[in-house]
Amino acid sequence: MEKVTFRYAQRKDVPLIMEFIKELAEYEGYPKMVTATDELLEEYLFDKERAEILFLVVDRVEAGFALFFQSFAAYPGRGGIYLDDLFVKPDYRGRGYGKALFKRLAQITRERGGMRIEWICLKSNLSSIGFYKSLGGKQMDICSTFRLENEALKKLAEE
Repeated sequence: MEKVTFRYAQRKDVPLIMEFIKELAEYEGYPKMVTATDELLEEYLFDKERAEILFLVVDRVEAGFALFFQSFAAYPGRGGIYLDDLFVKPDYRGRGYGKALFKRLAQITRERGGMRIEWICLKSNLSSIGFYKSLGGKQMDICSTFRLENEALKKLAEE
């Protein structure tokens, strides 16, 4: 494995972040779902500080990224990290970089006093599911993901 480092995204990285988001959406088969813009990313990541981006850097090239934010769980009274996206570019897969990125996220979670990392995965993404299980991740059968968005969100908000 080549030399691996990590760095947090900076405002100047917004175009690179967009590149990663588009590549991830293409990989997952949902390129038309990307509605993010450079301006939205800059506002929410750097002005409002709603999420963070961690780059995996291999020999000075950004080869992967993780988009995450702080989470909190009422029952244990502690938080952790909610991982929204993790992506390693195809040329870098199968060489331990995904695991290295997850390991760094685990370290960040512990450094911040967190107790867990949570994420969702498309049921059709069998290779990622296998990867997550190999790390010790477990599928949660006790809950389902729900989403209130677009017109339903608008309708409820305006009632």
